[in-house]
Amino acid sequence: MRRRWNGYLIAGLVLTALLAALILLGFFWTPYDPAAMSAGAKLEGPSLRHLMGTDQFGRDIFSRVLQGAGSTSLIALCTVAIGGVGGAAVGALTGYFGGLADEALMRVNDALTAFPSILLALVVISLLGPGNKYNVIVALGLVFIPSFARVTRTAFASLRDVNYIKSARLMGASSGRIMAVHMLPNILPVLLPALTIGFNNAVLAEASMSFLGIGVKPPDASLGYMLSEAQGLLFGAPWYAAGTGLVIVLLVFSVGLLGEGLRRRDGEVL
Repeated sequence: MRRRWNGYLIAGLVLTALLAALILLGFFWTPYDPAAMSAGAKLEGPSLRHLMGTDQFGRDIFSRVLQGAGSTSLIALCTVAIGGVGGAAVGALTGYFGGLADEALMRVNDALTAFPSILLALVVISLLGPGNKYNVIVALGLVFIPSFARVTRTAFASLRDVNYIKSARLMGASSGRIMAVHMLPNILPVLLPALTIGFNNAVLAEASMSFLGIGVKPPDASLGYMLSEAQGLLFGAPWYAAGTGLVIVLLVFSVGLLGEGLRRRDGEVL
């Protein structure tokens, strides 16, 4: 059977690719130095010279948004990597072997997921120390492990008693080989959309923490901290908040479309 046109996946891929290209460009080149101040260019509106205008220090907002989007995306990717790998390992082991270890770890997992992730991240970052992006990555990565563990555990538990897994056991395949070769590829349709959701949650969590002043701080640029700065300029320079907020929305929206497209991919047939 042929698959139907997956508009979500196509739109998500295109938007995500465009934003990724701009973010990668920001790592190597920006129109202006994001930290350069200019007393004569304070609070200029959007123009051909400054596409998103300037802030209260005369800094080019577009250049700062490029740098901030790169910082936020890098933190989100590292967060998903830590949470995804750690959660997948815990979920795979508990889902495949079951037993008392499964019950104990899942009860701990339930207790952790009962609290809002941002609240747990605030607790962890307060212990590690605010203002350092590496501490933010570690804090968010640890907080995201339970959510990925639950998704992976459910998927592995649903596969451990199917016929081809039983056949692999009878043929002498080790548990590690069964999980890595026979089970992991079959849970990717479930895991990949979960990773996109995790990325979006990490973007919003990092932006929230930086907005509150406990995440990334200057001289490193951050979309959340920029929104915090723009809060006091909503009437005098609305383009500051509009441009920064638009980038966050587009980033979350594009990856969300990609995740929805991945989720629908296997079900869309003629």
